[in-house]
Amino acid sequence: MTVRVLVADDQDLVRTGLSMILDAQPDIEVVGQAADGTAAVELARRLRPDVCLVDIRMPGLDGLEVTALLAGRDVPDPMAVVVITTFDLDEYVHGALRAGARGFLLKDAGPELLVQAVHAAADGDALIAPNVTRRLLATLAAGAAPKRHTQPIAPLTPREEEVLRLVALGRTNAEIAAELFISLTTAKTHVASLLTKLGARNRVEIAMWAYDTGRVGH
Repeated sequence: MTVRVLVADDQDLVRTGLSMILDAQPDIEVVGQAADGTAAVELARRLRPDVCLVDIRMPGLDGLEVTALLAGRDVPDPMAVVVITTFDLDEYVHGALRAGARGFLLKDAGPELLVQAVHAAADGDALIAPNVTRRLLATLAAGAAPKRHTQPIAPLTPREEEVLRLVALGRTNAEIAAELFISLTTAKTHVASLLTKLGARNRVEIAMWAYDTGRVGH
């Protein structure tokens, strides 16, 4: 099944390059390109792509605003948004993830990781560039003001606490299974349980909750 992608970046060269990389994949099609945030929102709502690849810094509406409009909690039919940026500690990235972004990549991440992120987002999963996961979330979470944290719907089991920590560290389901000596199916089951208990929409929100509640990064 072909994954339909919208690419939004205000730099022509970057936007064209990303589109060429994605279009070269047999199961990915770039259905639209936007040079600013306002055009990105309009195109996304009209074309309904499977994944929106959005630059964090754009004129008009920035990536944070675009993400909130397309994937925020109040959006009736949210889309999958992957945020891309030149800066691995950009002050807007934390907000974009909270707004509902399903992934975060640096522009120099490379074609393979870009393709992985698009597929992960289309599949309802999430991917944050492995080389910045810990540093990005830990640094920004550590600098955030203390706040009251939402409790899980039901208490987490000891095994779910282990899986939570590994998700927050950017591990894939396969890596979690290998590290905990459990099957891939069991790892997926634990992640699904965490999504339900935490009221999280994706793995990014699981990771954010883990950092916010001091499970990791503090």
